[in-house]
Amino acid sequence: MSTEPAPRWRRLEPDERREQIYACAARLFGERPYSAVSTSDIAAAAGVARGLINHYFGTKRELYLEIVRRALTVPRLAVEILPEGPLEVRAEAAIDWFLDMVRAQEKTWLAAIAPEGIGRDPEVDRLLEDADRVSADRVLEAVGLSPESAHGEQLNAAVRAFGGMVKAAGREWLVRGSLDRTQVHTLLSKSLVTLVGQVFPLIQNSPRPAGADHAEA
Repeated sequence: MSTEPAPRWRRLEPDERREQIYACAARLFGERPYSAVSTSDIAAAAGVARGLINHYFGTKRELYLEIVRRALTVPRLAVEILPEGPLEVRAEAAIDWFLDMVRAQEKTWLAAIAPEGIGRDPEVDRLLEDADRVSADRVLEAVGLSPESAHGEQLNAAVRAFGGMVKAAGREWLVRGSLDRTQVHTLLSKSLVTLVGQVFPLIQNSPRPAGADHAEA
C-alpha cells in the first residue's frame, strides 16, 4: 500500500475551475475590504494563473459583482425543496434555509448587503435591485403566487420591503448579537406569514395600479 501523499491538485473541468475561483474570491472578499484584495491574491488562493480570472470573470470588479449577485439572489432550488403543507410550515422551512445559507457564507453575505467598497453607481444599484426583484419573485412562487399576476409588481414590492427587514435582522444577529438565531427565525417567519396571509389579500383586492397596462406593454 502506497504511503505517498495524494497530489495537491488535479485537472479540473472549466465549470469546476470557475467555481473554485469564485469560492476563493468570495472567501477573500468576505475577510478583507474590496480594496485589499487583488486578482493576484485570488489567483494564488485558487492556485491558478491570474489570466484565468480575467477569462472567466473579466475584471476584479466584475467578479465582485457576481459574488454580490449570487449572495443576494434566492436560487430556484430553495423554492423547489420546500415541503408541502400550510403556509406556516413552508414559511418556517424557507426561513430555516435562508438562515443556514447566511451562516454558511456569513462574511460574504454581510459584505454583499452593503457593497460600499466598490462605490455606488447605476450598475451596482441595478444589480442590487435585480437581485432583490428575482428573490422577491422566488418568494411569491414559494407561496403559490405568480409574479405575472395583475398585482404582481405590488406584491413584489411588498416582498422587497420585507427583504429590507430580513437584511436588518441578519445584521442584528450576525454583527450586533442583539438577536439570536431562534429570535430572528421567529421574527422573520411570523412576519412572512402575516405578509402573505393578511397583507397580500389587501393588495390583491385593491384597484389595479394605474399605468400597469402601460408598464407591461
